[in-house]
Amino acid sequence: MTAIPKLDTPRAANDSKPMPPTERAEFIAMIQREAALRRPAVIDDDSIDAETLLGMEFPPLEYVIPGYVVEGLTVLAGKPKLGKSWWAYDASIAVATGGKAMGAVECEQGDVLYLALEDNRRRVQDRILTLCPARKVQGIKLDRLTIRNSTHRIDNGLLVELDKWRLSCERPRLIIIDVFLKVRPPRKKGEDPYSADYDAVTPLQRYASEHRLAVVLVTHTRKMLADDPLEAVSGTNGVTGAADAVLVLNRDTKGTTLYGRGRDIEEIETAMRFDNGRWSILGEADEVRKSDERRKIVTVLKESESPLGPKAIADLTGMKAANVRRLLGKMVKSGEISQPEVGFYSVPFSKPSS
Repeated sequence: MTAIPKLDTPRAANDSKPMPPTERAEFIAMIQREAALRRPAVIDDDSIDAETLLGMEFPPLEYVIPGYVVEGLTVLAGKPKLGKSWWAYDASIAVATGGKAMGAVECEQGDVLYLALEDNRRRVQDRILTLCPARKVQGIKLDRLTIRNSTHRIDNGLLVELDKWRLSCERPRLIIIDVFLKVRPPRKKGEDPYSADYDAVTPLQRYASEHRLAVVLVTHTRKMLADDPLEAVSGTNGVTGAADAVLVLNRDTKGTTLYGRGRDIEEIETAMRFDNGRWSILGEADEVRKSDERRKIVTVLKESESPLGPKAIADLTGMKAANVRRLLGKMVKSGEISQPEVGFYSVPFSKPSS
């Protein structure tokens, strides 16, 4: 650390004049600030014995979009142009109006701040009109939804801006930041990537928890495939590790899904449909896939002139043989298909009406 010179000594060996009082005060303040930054942070001792903790009562968690978004920090990730922002607009409007998110999930009304940092006002207007084309006829008022197209970084005033909005609201419930890259602090030279990501996100998580708000941080997924949906989120595991919950929008050959996992929500995987800017829920993903697979099997059997075995059905439908065998037994039991002989299946012929 820089040494503090004697205040009544010259500033340099060839300078006979003492440091002026104003300059001396500024120099001392600078050294004190530097010393404070180098001192270890003081952490309050929040120890509590388990018996006392168990006797405490806590208010129930506030679900902003039941089953999907709860108070705290939620990361929403998805591939570019998949429709993350449309989902964010839909969620914002549903909460601000006390409507239904994704066409099905009823939301309690509250104030919403949407930081649409990749949009301009014209695009925001177009998207809202797409989602609420008859708002005047339906009597929908959007005065509880605040839109901003610019803000500060997390480390440079964002939390102050969020708090100004929070204190101006009657019932603040949801903040959406779209997109993380616009508010992310720059990584310092030599800084560990995981630590940098974790430290960047943590202030938002603490702010959301302290004020019992839901903060949704929108980001991208990586191009590389991942077995675990959370591994697909852009950046290191520091982003998902600091968040309370993670939602991942994904589209593959099996359809489009919204996967969710978190500290306070049950693991979910919902089949979704995206049509003209609107997201809608189709049902639990596994059940929807099974329904689609059943339809494929029935179609193949109807088109066949003779009964088919599991391997032939798998080849014609493009399904895995193990999945086909599993479904065939269930479909025979339910009467969807018949088994005229061992190992072969067909669609039952309906008797012509007399």
